[in-house]
Amino acid sequence: MDDVELKVSSPGRMCLLGEHQDYFGLAILAAAVDLRIAFAGRRRSDRRFVIDLPDVGEREEFGFDGDIPYARKRDYLKSAVNIHRRAELPLSGWDVEVRGTIPINAGSASSSAMVVAWNKFLLDAAGDPRAGDPRSLAELGYETEVAEFGEPGGKMDHYASAFGGVVWIRFDEPMRFDRMPNPLGTFVLANSLQKKDTTGMLGFIKSHVLDGAERVRARIPGFTLKSPLTTEVLAAIDRLPPDNRRLLLGTLRTRDLTAKGAELFRGPAFDHEMFGAMLDAQHGVLRDLLQISTEKIEAMIRAALEAGALGAKINGSGGGGCMFAYAPLDPERVAAAVAAAGGQPFIVRVDEGARRESQDEVSR
Repeated sequence: MDDVELKVSSPGRMCLLGEHQDYFGLAILAAAVDLRIAFAGRRRSDRRFVIDLPDVGEREEFGFDGDIPYARKRDYLKSAVNIHRRAELPLSGWDVEVRGTIPINAGSASSSAMVVAWNKFLLDAAGDPRAGDPRSLAELGYETEVAEFGEPGGKMDHYASAFGGVVWIRFDEPMRFDRMPNPLGTFVLANSLQKKDTTGMLGFIKSHVLDGAERVRARIPGFTLKSPLTTEVLAAIDRLPPDNRRLLLGTLRTRDLTAKGAELFRGPAFDHEMFGAMLDAQHGVLRDLLQISTEKIEAMIRAALEAGALGAKINGSGGGGCMFAYAPLDPERVAAAVAAAGGQPFIVRVDEGARRESQDEVSR
């Protein structure tokens, strides 16, 4: 796009530990990666948005003088504008181009990065100070993508994309957030090229875990998803129907593993091999109990580990999408092995959060 006046971008994310925890109010450990989605625009003289999305071969055009009707189930570009319009943000028309390097609908938070970047673009365009506040961007991203459409997802992706770096978030009340040290080296993030059903997967897991917890609470008054995994709790879980049993147990084991991961990042010396072993342990829970892996992703993970990765796991809601491997020593070799197993690999590092690009970047 010529004559760009404003350009912003937000990163995708890896869920290091804590997959399927945020929407239960539990903790996650996530990291932003240097695959990003960017909105570049020039102001129009009328009150319309004309948005080109060349990566997916689409174009959107709409005005915003009244409530904008949704043309699809998850019409995120319009939902953000509706949210800001209701809040009386001073909106103006723009020609916008959207481009990205995050694998789309593959478990690396492409949609969340998009809504975070789009909200930042709208706020920056209006001169609103919330454009520089990652928490505001994360909350607006969640409202745009999840709350507006009554979806079952959580806030992990929005917070990871808005803040960047390595983050530990406990999604209880009140929510607690910590930026963690970043001792991490390179990763290989790889798309299996298998499509997934994020909302269907989330809805199935959420309903069965909550139902299982309620059944355990009938036997053990006061039981919650934050209760210790005692012998008594394990015995009660073992009496549940199969899907409730495996999903509740997987949720509690992931909870405890995520807490150990946070301790590792906060320790005096980061043990890279221990971190890799934690990734493997987390994947084992996701594969065997949550059952969200696929044969192809398993082949990609085996190839990465055989090529020297210290650990690997599926990334995102599962049933397809991406995996990643921690490969601080020889990422090129790991990437080649994953590609040979049928994946589309990207060598990535931890990156910063949502940002307004410099004038030099805008002029490119």
